[in-house]
Amino acid sequence: MTIDIEYLKTWIGKSETSKDRLHSDKLAGLAATLDQDELDLLAGDVVPPAWHWIFFNPIVRASGIGSDGHPSRGEFLPPVDLPRRMWAGGRILWRENLLVDDPVTRNSVVADVRHKSGKSGDLVFVMVRHQITSKRGGFVEEEQDIVYRSAPNKHDPQPPAKEAPGDALWSRTINPDPLLLFRYSALTFNGHRIHYDYPYVTKEEGYPGLIVHGPLIATLLMDLCRRERPERQLVRFDYRAMSPLFHITPFTVNGRLDDDGNTAQLWAADADGGLAMQAEAAFAD
Repeated sequence: MTIDIEYLKTWIGKSETSKDRLHSDKLAGLAATLDQDELDLLAGDVVPPAWHWIFFNPIVRASGIGSDGHPSRGEFLPPVDLPRRMWAGGRILWRENLLVDDPVTRNSVVADVRHKSGKSGDLVFVMVRHQITSKRGGFVEEEQDIVYRSAPNKHDPQPPAKEAPGDALWSRTINPDPLLLFRYSALTFNGHRIHYDYPYVTKEEGYPGLIVHGPLIATLLMDLCRRERPERQLVRFDYRAMSPLFHITPFTVNGRLDDDGNTAQLWAADADGGLAMQAEAAFAD
């Protein structure tokens, strides 16, 4: 397969605008999914970090959905002809907090499209920039990295993950059962079948189990900061997915505060100590 990267690069600069309201009832749904206490958020309360990810969901007719459960390609995002698509990482900067029940606008633009060839085949990286604003002054800047990749032989074993750090000061064990993954998919209107369709993910894509959502792992890492430093406010979060996590075994979210006291190193690790996601968080002074 030949990747026409020059054609795909013509999507750079393509933009779209979405509007939503940060409804308290939907935020309560996420709190319930994560088994947390924010079931009674009130209008004007601060939206917890990255909980805005359950909003701005594209509403696509059933006839516009591809075989993997994603919307068909070639509209806002470029039509990359590679079978696997994943959220690879990103960066979030909170200029001002988003508030519960506020109407919000998200302006998005395709900022970059790159092609690489690796050991596993072709890779295409698409970076999307978002700006989220509200009339009451909320302002979040975000970059999202999406990776498209070739499908390996379904019978090949999963490559071993890099070893996670062993110096965690904070750690929490997560049981990613199918109910958690299904509810998060429902909240985000994410039809990607790798998260809830066990026969599809094992037989068609060759994975050993349902895959934990990248943004869910990132949200849990940010939640770890909130649990361990409840008095501190996040202002920046940079994260990168390293290897997939599956529903068949628990995983841990971990972290440690840097010597400066204003940043933290965070990571998610699988049951064997393999690195699944790494991140850095910065707190307000």
